[in-house]
Amino acid sequence: MKQIKLTADYLTLTQLLKEEGIIGSGGQAKFYLQEQPVTLNGQAENRRGKKLYQGDIIKLSSGEVYEIVKA
Repeated sequence: MKQIKLTADYLTLTQLLKEEGIIGSGGQAKFYLQEQPVTLNGQAENRRGKKLYQGDIIKLSSGEVYEIVKA
């Protein structure tokens, strides 16, 4: 599990995908989320603007898991 450090109150799902190099631009997030299952705390999530907070766990279809932690 990779830890992602928050530098603000929250991070959006699109920002996470961009920072991790999974997508190249914010515009790609919509298509990525339509084609690749993502779960947030065990629930399916496909909203690119979904706010992620400390303690959230995100799992990608590739098997990668991220935990949001406070910086």
